[in-house]
Amino acid sequence: MNRLYSLFFILLIIASGSNLYSQNNDNYTIIISLDGFRWDYPQIHGTPNLDKMAQKGVSAVMRPSYPASTFPNHYTLVTGLVPDHHGIINNIFWDRANNRQYSMGDSLTRYNPDYYKGEPIWTTAQRQGVKAASIYWVGSDINIKNSYPTYYKEWAEQPRLTFEQRVDTALAMLNKKEEDRPRLITLYMDEPDASGHHFGPNGKETKIMVNHIDSLIGKLIDGIKSLPFGDRVNLIVTADHGMTYVSKDRFININDYLKPSWYERAVGTNPTSIFASKENQDSIYKALSNIDNIKVYRKNKVPKSLKYGTNPNIGDIVVIPACGWQFGFKPSPNIGAHGYDPAHPDMQVIFFAFGPDFKENYKGKTFDNTAIYPLLAHLLGVKPAHNDGNFKQVKPFLNKKK
Repeated sequence: MNRLYSLFFILLIIASGSNLYSQNNDNYTIIISLDGFRWDYPQIHGTPNLDKMAQKGVSAVMRPSYPASTFPNHYTLVTGLVPDHHGIINNIFWDRANNRQYSMGDSLTRYNPDYYKGEPIWTTAQRQGVKAASIYWVGSDINIKNSYPTYYKEWAEQPRLTFEQRVDTALAMLNKKEEDRPRLITLYMDEPDASGHHFGPNGKETKIMVNHIDSLIGKLIDGIKSLPFGDRVNLIVTADHGMTYVSKDRFININDYLKPSWYERAVGTNPTSIFASKENQDSIYKALSNIDNIKVYRKNKVPKSLKYGTNPNIGDIVVIPACGWQFGFKPSPNIGAHGYDPAHPDMQVIFFAFGPDFKENYKGKTFDNTAIYPLLAHLLGVKPAHNDGNFKQVKPFLNKKK
């Protein structure tokens, strides 16, 4: 009999361990990404609605994955994989196998599912019977793993929804009949990124945009409150990357240091991937090694902290500028930029969350954005696919009963 009890407890422990991320939960979750919303914008520009979220729920600073840019990090948020592992290693990169350039602005490559590895959270959820919806989130209008969200909006479809319409669309989805209602909504807004690029993080126009978006968060919160099941809705507001100032005076021209005959191509900024034959790699490395405000690495020597360097589409030589500096063929015409080391505060972003599954008035520690995917899986009560996230980083944000 004692052996039988021992076996029972062993099985119980195994079962509870496998349920680390999951729970029996019929609550709803909305996650919003505000492109380029730096962690300190609430203090710089004033965001009364996000401040209320902090009082009612959880606030923290989140580190993006490297590089701190839009497509890599939006896809990280929904897969829990760093860009080096999910394949979208930059907004623009060179595809070695097919001898072509991937670009987020090129429909032929952007919509090719072969580039998108891992499993998006909407696919994870729907495989386990949980409906999901997406409004313009990166990857949601792409046939990844032969799957789309139950409801989604196509980025290419014109006219594109305004920010106000995106909020209205999310609320309309929650007003569907219960059997048709998605339990997960991922919503993307492409500001204040553009404002930050054109006017800088501290610009007056950036402040106006931040204030406008904050007002829409307030509208969404009011809409959630008006729902008969509003107390069962979790709301998460976060971002993909931060923003910093750049200038033409802080630009390093590749042509001043490298002979064109040394390399086949140099692709991307923050970082730049240089593709070269083995016999020329030493020359390139030596020529760039002692230049102030950039770091140069052989692909297999990129610092482990960046978790970048194993993907086949990363160049043989990787050039990483210091935050606020640029390296390439010509400087950006903008005064704001991103893509830098996520350890730099200017690249880090907001995280606010409140709802039935979150603690109240809780300030969390800085965490990695790979933890968002296992967090969403936990909130939905589904088993996550393989990912790089550490759920323990965000577990303190949750109510003890969860």
